[in-house]
Amino acid sequence: MSPNPEPLDVLIVGAGLSGIGAAWHLQKRCPGKTYAVLESRAAIGGTWDLFRYPGVRSDSDMYTLGYGFQPWTAGKAIADGSSIRRYIEDTARKSGIDRHIRFNHKVVGAHWSSSEALWRVEVEVEGAVQVLQTRFLYMCSGYYSYDEAYRPTFSGEDNFRGRIVQPQFWPRDLEWRGKRVVVVGSGATAVTLVPSMAADAAHVTMLQRSPTYIVSRPSEYRFAQKYRRWLPEKAAYLATRWRVIVESMLLYRVTRAKPELAKQKIVAMARRQLGPGYDVDTHFTPRYKPWDQRVCVVPDGDLFKAIRSGRASVVTDHIERFDEHGLLLKSGQALAADIVVLATGLKVKLMGGIAITVDGQPFKANDAMSYKGMMLSGLPNCVMTFGYTNASWTLKADLTAEYVCRLLRHMDRHRQAIAVVHREPGVEPRPFLGFTSGYVERAARELPQQGSRAPWHVYQNYLQDMLIIRFGRIADGIMHFGAKGTLP
Repeated sequence: MSPNPEPLDVLIVGAGLSGIGAAWHLQKRCPGKTYAVLESRAAIGGTWDLFRYPGVRSDSDMYTLGYGFQPWTAGKAIADGSSIRRYIEDTARKSGIDRHIRFNHKVVGAHWSSSEALWRVEVEVEGAVQVLQTRFLYMCSGYYSYDEAYRPTFSGEDNFRGRIVQPQFWPRDLEWRGKRVVVVGSGATAVTLVPSMAADAAHVTMLQRSPTYIVSRPSEYRFAQKYRRWLPEKAAYLATRWRVIVESMLLYRVTRAKPELAKQKIVAMARRQLGPGYDVDTHFTPRYKPWDQRVCVVPDGDLFKAIRSGRASVVTDHIERFDEHGLLLKSGQALAADIVVLATGLKVKLMGGIAITVDGQPFKANDAMSYKGMMLSGLPNCVMTFGYTNASWTLKADLTAEYVCRLLRHMDRHRQAIAVVHREPGVEPRPFLGFTSGYVERAARELPQQGSRAPWHVYQNYLQDMLIIRFGRIADGIMHFGAKGTLP
């Protein structure tokens, strides 16, 4: 195990949407910096290369899930996974970022030394461990485990004669044509799977414990098409992007300010989609307020169309147990199935779940407080990308990349080797994410905290973040700088 002889300026972990965007900004804004991108898998794309289940698509429009610097030129705003993967790959290739990616490099540990102002990063490569040195660690590895999904177990599974599969690990040999399918779950993955599989399956049932807010949006935006006819490509993209950003922010603010009215509107839209006589109160009326959990989007109402056609249905109930023919529910109802898909959620793993030490002491993220939603208190020269929960992930990822470049340039100008934030006394802790989703609640003990006020508070507001990150002071009195030697 030998250290890399020449420390890199920046080491980016992850070659997905965030990592490629981070590298692009670094090349443009800090052209003299040496960097590498470590990717644990053998391909670019992250989430969009990992997930291969039927119909996989974005649940955000590509005018905001796409990069601000790289126009999304395809017609569909709600895009399929393979199109998004190609978009990321094309961005990496056109910018020369692909030459900086080291595939099959899995980061397992990162150890900070204040005396050297360096990270020593342990990387598994073909069964052996290598050590790389870097002055700045940039985590773009997402927030969930690639190796494990949330997988509840049920009584009687061994008796089931069919197949039980998970979307995150979709079997290439799975044949569902003419089969009876039950999809367990009601989140973004489930509402994607159901209409896609219903096209060929004998029948698809979405089995949910409780309803989710589901809204229909057009897969193509007419105003985007008009802008493309009237304006040059990049101008049309930016005009569409900003219109979507502003409209989405206004809609979110109204929804949170008047949740009961918003709930009525969303449920009424579902009722119109499903027609008279459908039990919308049971199957499409959640108990929580809109945006307490993420609202699911179905392009062109495809889920509702599948239900209206009779090829799909929704059952709201709890699983009692499996038997050889399918599922028995607590209500006494039996659901016959040849295939059961457990779309039961992700398993949160912040910063790739790597072991981190600071000057020989273990670092625990859940003991830290998040600074501007991107740095953790007590963790020097390290930034993590964590996107919005109420908007597209990439909006915050792009802003984070801009901030990293500003921070690096500031450190260069002032000849500082270390940047770190420390928790302020009197700032009350708050949950890092204000969501009630199952995957968030299950990970409460792993996530860091946010604070009761800026810059520790995560506002989930793009315009506010943009002003702070682009124009706010780097040396704000909370960010501490120091030379090589001791932690400031």
